[in-house]
Amino acid sequence: MIRHMVHLRFQPGISAAAKAALYHDLKALRGHLDGVLDFQTRANCSPETLVTHGFSDLFWFDFADAAARDAYLADAQHRAVGARLVSAVQSGLEGIFVCDFEL
Repeated sequence: MIRHMVHLRFQPGISAAAKAALYHDLKALRGHLDGVLDFQTRANCSPETLVTHGFSDLFWFDFADAAARDAYLADAQHRAVGARLVSAVQSGLEGIFVCDFEL
């Protein structure tokens, strides 16, 4: 299983409703793509603010395997939501940090 974690540094002032809409559309990918086992969102509650670099939110997908993850990465619906995410974070892609690992 692959866990695909995405850490976000949202633009200041982004509303909770705007975040919720993005997460809703990401969660919808679970029913759209084979091999998506789970989707979760969280707020970063670390007190180590000097090393969190402003990445205050995150989400992750659990995929059955690397092939399922790769299908998600290539999917047009995922790319459309991803473009909206890039617009919602600070400094474009610099406001997103991705880390994948095997479970």
